[in-house]
Amino acid sequence: MTTRDRRADQNDDRPREWRVEGVPDEDEKSTRSGFSNLPGGSRFWLLVLVMLAVNWFVFSQFTSPPERLSLSYTTFVSEVEEGNVIEVVSTGDTIQGTFESAITDPSPDEEAADPDQTYERFQTERPTFAEDDLLAMLAANDVEVNAEPADAPPPLWQQIVFGFGPTLLLLWIIFSVFRRASAGLGGGMAGLGRSQAKRYDHAETARTSFDDVAGIEDAEEELVEIVDFLRNPEKYTRLGGSIPKGVLLTGIPGTGKTLLARAVAGEADVPFFSMSASEFIEMVVGVGASRVRDLFEQAKKVAPAIIFIDELDAIGRARGGSMAMGGHDEREQTLNQILTEMDGFTGSEGVIVIAATNRPEILDQALLRPGRFDRQVAVSPPDQRGRAEIIKVHTRGKPLADDVDIDAIASSTPGMVGADLRNLINEAALMAARRSHEKIAMADFTDALEKVVLGTERRIMMSEDERERTAYHESGHALLGMLQPGADPVRKISIIPRGRALGVTFQSPDADKYSYSEEYLQGKIIGMLGGRAAEEVVFGAISTGAENDMVQATGLVRSMVGKWGMSEIIGPVAVFDERSTDAFGRPQVSEHTLRLVDEEIRRISDACYDDAMRLIGENRDKLEALAQALLEKETLEEDEAYNVAGIDRGTAENTSVSA
Repeated sequence: MTTRDRRADQNDDRPREWRVEGVPDEDEKSTRSGFSNLPGGSRFWLLVLVMLAVNWFVFSQFTSPPERLSLSYTTFVSEVEEGNVIEVVSTGDTIQGTFESAITDPSPDEEAADPDQTYERFQTERPTFAEDDLLAMLAANDVEVNAEPADAPPPLWQQIVFGFGPTLLLLWIIFSVFRRASAGLGGGMAGLGRSQAKRYDHAETARTSFDDVAGIEDAEEELVEIVDFLRNPEKYTRLGGSIPKGVLLTGIPGTGKTLLARAVAGEADVPFFSMSASEFIEMVVGVGASRVRDLFEQAKKVAPAIIFIDELDAIGRARGGSMAMGGHDEREQTLNQILTEMDGFTGSEGVIVIAATNRPEILDQALLRPGRFDRQVAVSPPDQRGRAEIIKVHTRGKPLADDVDIDAIASSTPGMVGADLRNLINEAALMAARRSHEKIAMADFTDALEKVVLGTERRIMMSEDERERTAYHESGHALLGMLQPGADPVRKISIIPRGRALGVTFQSPDADKYSYSEEYLQGKIIGMLGGRAAEEVVFGAISTGAENDMVQATGLVRSMVGKWGMSEIIGPVAVFDERSTDAFGRPQVSEHTLRLVDEEIRRISDACYDDAMRLIGENRDKLEALAQALLEKETLEEDEAYNVAGIDRGTAENTSVSA
């Protein structure tokens, strides 16, 4: 039995728990076809009759015979003899014709005659007792005699087409618009109110399962219960339990929130509707709420179903903020409609909403209460073991060389999430293809990691002075990274330009870190300032090459003082809290506090720079050795760098980075 057949059987035997309020039964839906949703009522049909009458009247005006002057037969004969008649048409005793020169009405009734009106066409009746030779007289005066019939109405088909056609065409257009609206436009014109959600039906598309998810087992376990409920609802409902109506996935970009949602839909084998929150909003007021209604209506019709809303913070921000221009703007209308659909009077049984966001702290509290997003699942970056599992998933079906060590790759990629690892593997495959390799080798992964982390090599020619300054700059970073207790080990040093940098020093920890001490952070700052300190010690001047180092160091010190309370003067106060800002994004603290923060940032930065200068001065010989080796080889790997500096990594208590 195919997947489609199994799902059909499941739908046929679907338990009563999946009955959705407000959704018609199949019998009801079958009776609501055709024109049932079209406009109706006596007023509408009266308007249709008026339109048809107006259409016929207008057509009659354009197709009525031309106005002709009624002449006496005597006057007609006189006009013929004067040569003023150019053609005639006769049907029986009725004669119609055209004057060469228009004449006025020669009627004896002066009151009825209009002296200013002239006529080019005429009509007369030939007496039955007339014995004149009319045809000979017409021929003698060069009058053209036509055999066509006198003025007659157009054919019947033309009367029907032009008499009723325009009105019928307009009615057809109106009916088509209303039928489209009733089919799912949500009341909006031109598709504005229709949901833009994409439906993924696993019977027709590649099915995603939990086998495709790796490295985030904690989040995966939270969703297994939902899958079990969608498969066996009676298992829970018989005990009075109910499934969470909404699941909120939080975490940094690339951790696999969307993949988790699709895996839930794939495992449960139910329709999956995916839509970004920003797609609800349009320039037309009310469209967002209309699209929400349409999306839930589609999901209810095929319940059980899953709705996935990505980047929920686009419409789910807390209402009534200081930046709101009014209490009922378009975004708030959309949010209100989502709240109503998830936990309103209409009911959404069988429809589970899974949403993802990077900023759960700014969401409206009404979204997070029980009955809406009952469950919040944090999707964290994977640890080393998790990264190894993710790499195995993404290397499925790819030819790998025997020297590829997945555990080594995982250990050298701390902080990377699933999207980063997928990109790394893709870069390695592309690099192997460019090198005409039959399989992806470990060297391809190593070079791809350098390209992703350090940037692409630039083919630029540097002068000897710039190369020398760059060598000392990078040697300063590396040396302080080797000397600082607890610092991340130096993995590679290079003076080959990459990205925007003229040189790079790559450091990474031996194991994942989840919290950082004040001493570690100060050592990291000292390492960041090592390049600038080396330039000042060796050349007696500094250059612009330390720009990025200064930015990173200042940002880290700012977080230590304003976020993590690592300052005795400021104390345990979160100054830079995104949830406590004014209308212009400024922290809600006094100017005095901000001034103290600036002073502390300057004090810590100066202290770290003084330590960097001291260490560089005390180890000048090691700095020279590293710089000369770089000038000679351009790149030093980890073991070679430690040997050149004469530092035993095992006794240096090293384990972290400095850039």
